[in-house]
Amino acid sequence: MDTIQPLETTDWEQWRPLWQGYLDFYRAELAEATTEATFARLCDAGEDAMFGFLAINAAGAGQGLVHCVVHASTWSRRPSCYLEDLFVAPGTRGSGLGRALIERAKAAADERGAHHLYWHTQQYNGRARSLYDQVARPTSFVVYEM
Repeated sequence: MDTIQPLETTDWEQWRPLWQGYLDFYRAELAEATTEATFARLCDAGEDAMFGFLAINAAGAGQGLVHCVVHASTWSRRPSCYLEDLFVAPGTRGSGLGRALIERAKAAADERGAHHLYWHTQQYNGRARSLYDQVARPTSFVVYEM
């Protein structure tokens, strides 16, 4: 099994290709300055609102990532934790790494006092949704953006 560790500034070379794979999957483009700022915030131990983990194999290659945002909630005195990004390298899918990354994110959310971990995904992401249906429950909420 891969090692899942908190993101550190020395992880850029392993993290960056995974981040690009994630962006490519969703057909998204970000300015490089945004990518660099995101990585810096995810690695900043003083940044309470964001955190991330990187899965690496025995050879030191990045295999997966998970990023979360902790935020206040009007529904609880405890914060909520939004799992914003989850990506597993194509060659590693089906190995249980996605589940392990979600479980590590949940543990970190609990450590930060969050009352729950939540996320959303595209309707067409059937492979991921089959995992999500095993580890969490879907809600009836629909996401709107402006």
